[in-house]
Amino acid sequence: MKIDDIKRVLADFSLFRELTDAELTKITDIAIVREWKKQSHVFLQGDPLENVYFIFNGKIKIYKSDVNGKEQIVAMMKKGEMFPHVGFFRKGDYPAYAEVLEPSTLITIPISKFESVLIDNPELCIKVFKVLGEKIVDLQNRLEEQILNNTYEQIVKLLIRLAQKHGVDQGDGTILLKSEFTNKDLANMIGTTRETISRTLTKMKKEELIEVDEDGDMIVDVDILMEEINLL
Repeated sequence: MKIDDIKRVLADFSLFRELTDAELTKITDIAIVREWKKQSHVFLQGDPLENVYFIFNGKIKIYKSDVNGKEQIVAMMKKGEMFPHVGFFRKGDYPAYAEVLEPSTLITIPISKFESVLIDNPELCIKVFKVLGEKIVDLQNRLEEQILNNTYEQIVKLLIRLAQKHGVDQGDGTILLKSEFTNKDLANMIGTTRETISRTLTKMKKEELIEVDEDGDMIVDVDILMEEINLL
C-alpha cells in the first residue's frame, strides 16, 4: 500500500477525519501496513504494549482468558475501528488477546511515535480523549448490564448491540445479523453458558421476537427487542 493510499484510509477513521493534510502526513509517516492470516494473533495477553492498530479490512476478536483458560470476549472489531484503546498514555502489557477471525489488513502505529505526534498536535490529542470517552461509556454500560440485569435482559441487549454494530439494514425495519457468532461466542460476550444462550434464543424464536432464516442468519427488529426490555 502506497503512502497516499494509507493517508486516504486513515482519513476515514473518525479519529483522523478532521485533520489537515499536513497533520495526517505526520501520522502516515509512522504507519506500517501488514497483512494478517486467519487465526493468527496480533498480540497476546501479557505481551508488552507497543502498538495501536487500525483495521483497513477484516475482523478481529478481542478477548481475555483466565488461569483456567475460560474465554471472555471483550469486543468484535471490524473495518474502520482501532484497538486497543488502552494503548494511549499507558505503559505495561496488553490486557487481552487479539485474534484474527478472517484475513485482515491492519495499519500499525507504534505507540511511542504516536504519542510524540499527539504531544505536538494538541487538537488530535483532544480527539483521542473523545474516542476513549466513548469507549469508556460503552464498557460502563455493559458492566451495568451485567450487574443490574438478569441473563435474559443481557442477551436481549447483546442482540441489540450486535445488530446495530454488525447487522445489515433490510430496509423494512429489520436487521439481518449473519450467523458469524456462535452460541459459544455470544455466551463468552456476557459471561454465561452456551446452553443458556441456546435455550433463550429458542424461546425468543417461539415468541416471534426474532427470526432465523434458512441460512441460519438472525433477523431482528431492534424496536421490538427494545419493547421487550421495557416490559421486563
